[in-house]
Amino acid sequence: MSQPFTSPGLFHVIRLTPGSDLKKSLMDYAKTNQLSAVGVVSCTGSLKQGNLRFADAKEGSVFDGKWEIVSLTGTFNSESGHFHLSISDSTGKTIGGHLLDGCLIYTTAELILVELPQLDFKRTQDSQTGYKELDPVQK
Repeated sequence: MSQPFTSPGLFHVIRLTPGSDLKKSLMDYAKTNQLSAVGVVSCTGSLKQGNLRFADAKEGSVFDGKWEIVSLTGTFNSESGHFHLSISDSTGKTIGGHLLDGCLIYTTAELILVELPQLDFKRTQDSQTGYKELDPVQK
């Protein structure tokens, strides 16, 4: 486990409208508001298209149709983010994976985000995993 960090939180509540791209909207929001450390608290809504990358896959998979957002979790800032999304179809079949651009809102996405103003979420190359991983820094 890495060193724990603490910060008071400032909550942001946003609603995405039909046709909005879920990931792009989150990243644009962070950039517009110059957010350096944000976590997704809650997301409720629906998609008309999903785009997920499954574990250890090189490419994403696109899903057309009507999908309920079951969960969204992630950490991000104005420069980068790491999100996982679970969606279910009309029969309740649920799939999940790494959120990619191209997840388009059907009716709405109601989000609660928490900004951690005393932290910076950096991403540094991890020699063990081979990926850029979360590296929080106290401001």
